[in-house]
Amino acid sequence: MNIFGFLILLLVAAICGSIGSGLAGANKQGCFTNIILGFIGALIGTFLSRELGIRDFLYFHRIPIIWSIVGSALFVWLIINVRGNSKKK
Repeated sequence: MNIFGFLILLLVAAICGSIGSGLAGANKQGCFTNIILGFIGALIGTFLSRELGIRDFLYFHRIPIIWSIVGSALFVWLIINVRGNSKKK
């Protein structure tokens, strides 16, 4: 993969992470955090799509876009709820 492809990959991950965190209710994330969320979301989303037997129809540079957004939203939602519950104690 060349540097241009890598930068495109980071951009797609940032967009997916940003949309996913926005859907989960965490709107004030940084760019680096959104990139990480996009990659984690892609891993979670790919796992979920494989387990549920539902294929993604929108790919970009081998990243499943829809499932990356879903995985990012689920991951952020989980973090918010775990962190929220630990603050109540």
